[in-house]
Amino acid sequence: RADCQYYAKAELLADYLQKNLPDFRIHKITQHPHVWEEWLKHLCEKNKWSHKTSPIIWRELLDRGGKGLLLGGYNEFLEHAQLYYGVTSSMTTELMKAIAQENLETHIEKELEGEALKGLLSPLQVWITSASAPACYNLIPILTSGEVFGTHTEISITLFDQKEAEENLNMLMSEIRDLVSPFLRSVSVCTRVEEAFLQAHVVIVLDDSTDKEVHSLEDCIRSRVPLCRLYGYLMEKNAHESVRVIVGGKTFVNLKTVLLTRYAPHIAHNVVAVALGVEGQAKAALARKLGTTPSSIKDVIIWGNISGNNYVDLRQAKVYRRESAIWGPPHYSRPVLHLISDSEWVNGEFVATLKKLTATGEQFGAILAAHSIATTLKYWYHGSPPGEVVSLGVLSEGQFGVPEGIVFSMPVKFENGTWEVLTDLKNIEINERIMTRMTSDLIQEKLVALGDLINFQPYQSEADLALKDEKTAVPTTDDNQEGQRESGGRYIS
Repeated sequence: RADCQYYAKAELLADYLQKNLPDFRIHKITQHPHVWEEWLKHLCEKNKWSHKTSPIIWRELLDRGGKGLLLGGYNEFLEHAQLYYGVTSSMTTELMKAIAQENLETHIEKELEGEALKGLLSPLQVWITSASAPACYNLIPILTSGEVFGTHTEISITLFDQKEAEENLNMLMSEIRDLVSPFLRSVSVCTRVEEAFLQAHVVIVLDDSTDKEVHSLEDCIRSRVPLCRLYGYLMEKNAHESVRVIVGGKTFVNLKTVLLTRYAPHIAHNVVAVALGVEGQAKAALARKLGTTPSSIKDVIIWGNISGNNYVDLRQAKVYRRESAIWGPPHYSRPVLHLISDSEWVNGEFVATLKKLTATGEQFGAILAAHSIATTLKYWYHGSPPGEVVSLGVLSEGQFGVPEGIVFSMPVKFENGTWEVLTDLKNIEINERIMTRMTSDLIQEKLVALGDLINFQPYQSEADLALKDEKTAVPTTDDNQEGQRESGGRYIS
């Protein structure tokens, strides 16, 4: 702590050792008294230390590449110096107080200098398309809280939409300014297409509202092309070369993402689709069944079409902190499928519920959409929780046997500002029939959008075709469950 008297005494002793010992080096870190306790708590949690007072002193094992070895506080450091070097401190109390006050003043001066320099740096430019959409209202408070990009990053937000939405955008802009966020440098409105994405570091693509009437599924698919072509061209032309593009929403998410990668090829690796909304719905359904909280369920994998024909894979899923006869430490978990003995529920009600939510978009409202986008961005900038599997829609390069050139939701991890597909996970092979069902629709969507296919034919399994040939009006319960296992595809037994 910058005003700690014992830090001043330890600092003087350390300075003396560094001056007189050729291989002794010190590194000093001071924190303002207001943030000291939070900083100390984070440091100790990170290194698994137990220490509660100022100063905290540790030794880095540089010669062996080891992590820090905690010495303790001032008394432990004094004993260390006496034992190893035969040196002690004789600083008076008055001198300790004087140096402590000087240290605090110096620390505050450095903080002010840092803020001044920070003000000279360019903020992170964040653009939000279709900004008049309800999801944007819920997204803004999260983006400006400092939780997504970090408390050391200022952002500038640009609300981008059609000219007709300008009045609503101006009202939203006023509300955002009233937040008085310390992390928000500026907020502006853009309705001029040619200025879209200027110097953008982050582009968030929300569901676009279209007034154009469409008469068929094929028309609906093709209607996504002009806007994606325009956005792709403008991103390549105006955005920062390292721009990160994140596509959210509940309609044709995979299709819009693959079109953006096609029309903005230079940033294709940095265009992803949000799958955490579907993942969240699955975790919530499982939590209700298990009598626990959704946040205690990890490693649910969403495969395939995020807003269409997907497969919710529970084979890696685990439950933490669940009250039961078997209890363990915070890192202890149990497989979800071992705790749900009701396989009929997994193959029946669970599948049907999620399938209905995906098909209708029910319960996938503005709050869930905003939270999913913000969490994905947070992971992208700061890394996903260590060891945890995250679902993300990415451009396939042939992983898991998925055809190249389509956007497919897969298991990934975020690390060091990028993402990596987890191809080394065990026991996640996908049944060929389920894979065909998921990829067939995605391939057809792309072909129809690009004009290479006239009619979209939804995938039908052999069982479906057999039923159709027999002209069965209402399938039996057993047939219906079999169809759900293979066509609904939420669970591999």
